[in-house]
Amino acid sequence: MVLDVNGVKHEVTVDPDVELLSVLRNELDLTGSKYGCGEGACGACTVLINGSPSRSCITPVTSVAGKEIITVEGLEKNGKLHAVQEAFLTTDPFQCSYCASGMIMSAVALLKNNPAPTEDAIIKALNGNICRCGTYPNIVKAIQLASKP
Repeated sequence: MVLDVNGVKHEVTVDPDVELLSVLRNELDLTGSKYGCGEGACGACTVLINGSPSRSCITPVTSVAGKEIITVEGLEKNGKLHAVQEAFLTTDPFQCSYCASGMIMSAVALLKNNPAPTEDAIIKALNGNICRCGTYPNIVKAIQLASKP
């Protein structure tokens, strides 16, 4: 099957029941998306599928053939980080950073649809992305920074 990941077509031969996260990490060596809970509840594995945040640990790889998949590695363009990545670097909101890629991907999807979200909208968009270190206020600040023109 062919996967469109970060704008590059990849031919992969895998069991059709394998999860997208496994293919990204083990076949394509894209390790930015993390395995957290394996149940789609923590958000560490979040990627964008056709622009929507999706939990790659519970997404069968066959369901995304022919769809646009963007991982945290695919946000950078021509050596320039995405505005959300820049804002997260500037504010340094994390402690352990295990949740970082999932938070970033959820924030990117939010700002694409709502370039100037309220704090409540940010919190709602991050629902389901768990930060074990509890740095949510700093994460919200980073997203607010990225939303400013």
